[in-house]
Amino acid sequence: MAKLKVDGKEIEVPDHFTLLQACEEAGAEVPRFCFHERLSVAGNCRMCLVEVKGGPPKPAASCAMGVRDLRPGPNGEPPEVFTTTPMVKKAREGVMEFLLINHPLDCPICDQGGECDLQDQAMAFGIDSSRYAENKRAVEDKYIGPLVKTIMNRCIHCTRCVRFTTEVAGITELGLIGRGEDAEITTYLEQAMTSELQGNVVDLCPVGALTSKPFAFTARPWELNKTESIDVMDAVGSAIRVDTRGREVMRILPRVNEEINEEWISDKTRFIWDGLKTQRLDRPYVRKDGRLQPASWADAFGAIKAAVAGKPGDRIGAIAGDLASVEEIYALRELMTALGSKNIDCRQDGSVLDPSLGRASYLFNPTIEGIEQADALLIVGANPRLEAAVLNARIRKRWRMDNFPIGVIGVEGELRYDYDYLGAGTDTLSALIDGSLSFAEKLKKAERPMIIVGQGALSRADGLAVLSAVANLAESVGAVTADWNGLAVLHTAAARVGGLDLGFVPGEGGKTAAEMLTGTDVLFLLGADEMDFSNKTAFTVYIGSHGDNAAHVADVILPGATYTEKSGTWVNTEGRVQLGNRAGFAPGDAREDWAILRALSDVLGKKLPFDSLVQLRAKLHAAHPHFAAIDEIAAGDIADLSALAKKGGTMANSGFASPIKDFYLTNPIARASAVMAECSALARNNFKAAAE
Repeated sequence: MAKLKVDGKEIEVPDHFTLLQACEEAGAEVPRFCFHERLSVAGNCRMCLVEVKGGPPKPAASCAMGVRDLRPGPNGEPPEVFTTTPMVKKAREGVMEFLLINHPLDCPICDQGGECDLQDQAMAFGIDSSRYAENKRAVEDKYIGPLVKTIMNRCIHCTRCVRFTTEVAGITELGLIGRGEDAEITTYLEQAMTSELQGNVVDLCPVGALTSKPFAFTARPWELNKTESIDVMDAVGSAIRVDTRGREVMRILPRVNEEINEEWISDKTRFIWDGLKTQRLDRPYVRKDGRLQPASWADAFGAIKAAVAGKPGDRIGAIAGDLASVEEIYALRELMTALGSKNIDCRQDGSVLDPSLGRASYLFNPTIEGIEQADALLIVGANPRLEAAVLNARIRKRWRMDNFPIGVIGVEGELRYDYDYLGAGTDTLSALIDGSLSFAEKLKKAERPMIIVGQGALSRADGLAVLSAVANLAESVGAVTADWNGLAVLHTAAARVGGLDLGFVPGEGGKTAAEMLTGTDVLFLLGADEMDFSNKTAFTVYIGSHGDNAAHVADVILPGATYTEKSGTWVNTEGRVQLGNRAGFAPGDAREDWAILRALSDVLGKKLPFDSLVQLRAKLHAAHPHFAAIDEIAAGDIADLSALAKKGGTMANSGFASPIKDFYLTNPIARASAVMAECSALARNNFKAAAE
């Protein structure tokens, strides 16, 4: 720790702090444009100038000077820093005047207006006039893809965007070329950016040089209602803020959550919002004479009642989709129980994960933040870059810290960090367990080794044998101990862990999701769209928000709400219980999914014992208390992993492949988004060009 005085106030801070951080710790406001806590220090905007007592007779850039660089007074007094002296005030005014020399006066038409660092700091630290009368510099705008809009006349060369893409996203797509007046930020060859995290440069840009292209000229920030919620585009559970105007979602922004997403979100999370209002189901439909016809709720419920009438429980089934909240999965489970059915499943992809194996068998046990504590990593059957882009950035962050060996078994791809490619499938995993691969030694030598196993390894006929083999490997290399559980299951569906926690899997004698398509007479689909319905024979009831795959083959459609239109609980891949809040209302006659199931149960003569969301949650929390602990993780028992390791089984000699083939089109909302469709087409073209 280091002691110093800031504006006369003595404080003690860690000795790795910069002067800027120390000043903020003391409560002083220091302006900045280029400095960012999660990026390297550039020191090129010079806005954060302070005066150091005993230092040179000129202001110092506080972002580039550490507290350990300060010298104590002649009698050992703590060093002193001043942030409000006349020297500092004059210096900051001069810097701001220089920054505005070439900045265009287009605040009235700038999308950054109202939330612009340059506006705020010009008001607080600038002066009311400029001595510069020459023509302003003009810079040509660049095309960098369908997501980020460029107005490069506004750029002040803070290089935050360059440092983010290079350091966090892990791909050098932006850079600063030229010198002096000719300096400009560019993608060099004016091609579209390819990172799945590129939208974060919009938040990082302190001026209006990089803005959201889909959001351009649609709303002002002060017009929007802001709702804190949770993302469901993957199983990471990133903290987000949903901005709405009236009933319409206008944009989605990240919230800071150090334990999960820090302050980043993926492009799918950020730009999905146009899919929330297209291809929506806003009224019930019933299939008549081979065609879906609009119907009333009473008619739709009547058709379902007629289909269910006289059917035994074992001829009725239900599949929960990947975006469903815990509340509606619970309501569907209770309805199926009342109908006498054990045919329930939340694993559309055929995953072998099962709550009977213990909670530790399907959680990301070391937690996302725990990645930074690991000192060796093995990835089995997963592509974190496509399956969980924000989590992949955390792996890269750990890789950049110091020596961090990473091995991959599965498809060889670009993960944005260096790794040892060990092999394609089960034979490599067996060799690793036998110790015949050198990477096994790296895992054994590590104090906290970590093994990530993805759905590409578990959604197979031999998935249970693979999971048992991975648990066996984890035990043998010391990845599972009393104080460290390094076995991490990476999920791709936001609803999966919640469904497994509820036990939404086939009971004794029950059918799996794939078996229900042809082995039942009546099938309820709760937003389940990720299956092949071509051989479906059951009378199908689809409860969902979009006219996607399942809606095309449904016999009755009941319009539901999306994740921004309901209050719900989701459990992320690490087992963290999270609460999403309603930002708007569903269109037309669409209703929240739990309410649809409650009304349907009454018509079917199996009335569920709740009439409101509060009552539903009371029943849910009584049956499963851990759902009441919001933002908490109920850890799994490592003894379950020991039992899992002993199960064994025969693994087929084949390779692992990630279940995510197209990052941008993984769910009904994404497939309804024109922005995601454009990104997907661009990614396919880039892949073809690279292959050629």
